[in-house]
Amino acid sequence: MENKKSLYHFLLRLGDDNLIAGQRMAEWCSRGPILEEDLAMVNVSLDYFGQAESFLEYAAELSANGKDADDLAFGRSEREYFNHLLVEQPNGDFAFSIIKLLFFSAYQRELYLMLTKSSDERIAAIASKAVKESRYHFRHASEWTIRLAKGTDESFRRVQFALNELMPYSENLFESNEVNVELEAAAIAPSMALVKESWILSLKAVMSNAGLNMPKPVHMFRGGINGYHTEHLGHLLCEMQYLHHAHPGAKW
Repeated sequence: MENKKSLYHFLLRLGDDNLIAGQRMAEWCSRGPILEEDLAMVNVSLDYFGQAESFLEYAAELSANGKDADDLAFGRSEREYFNHLLVEQPNGDFAFSIIKLLFFSAYQRELYLMLTKSSDERIAAIASKAVKESRYHFRHASEWTIRLAKGTDESFRRVQFALNELMPYSENLFESNEVNVELEAAAIAPSMALVKESWILSLKAVMSNAGLNMPKPVHMFRGGINGYHTEHLGHLLCEMQYLHHAHPGAKW
């Protein structure tokens, strides 16, 4: 198969994003501000885990080394993960997690929409299902962003603070490397520049409705797609991978 190596790394990137985002969102289980939101956040995490499994299963088949999706999810070291830096950031308070969800869901909504036209039929099929979930995630995050911004002075302050703090990690969502170049040429993956354009328009609409100030670009962090991460990923992996390492080969 042509582009096999690049496709494998692209699938890891898609799978890792969802795996790490799902792990972070699952940390809200039993800690949501209200019962309804507690359930909603857990459901979002389950959507992420389902998407992660689909992409990692495909990647495992391409690797042809006997590893399955579980091995890829729990058997790699920190430098072997290719998720974006945004999703590995700690949850912070509720407003912080909502803005992180807003950024990531707006990105996934646009990415998956473009991936539905991928020349790789399996990626297109996964994206066709995932885009429906990402649309719900974006609507949910948008509604909460507006609600918090138009609530009290304190809720506005917190959501604006979250915007300012997370914006430097947003540029990493659209970072490209040789994998993107090869897969774009093969019409497997879209141009990240186009994804970014749609992402900005989506965010500006929410910010305008909420009365929030879109932070100006400052120093932007990069590196996730090349295996370079913040210190937070290592701590998260220690917890996420503990059971797998404590009981290798165990089956339910």
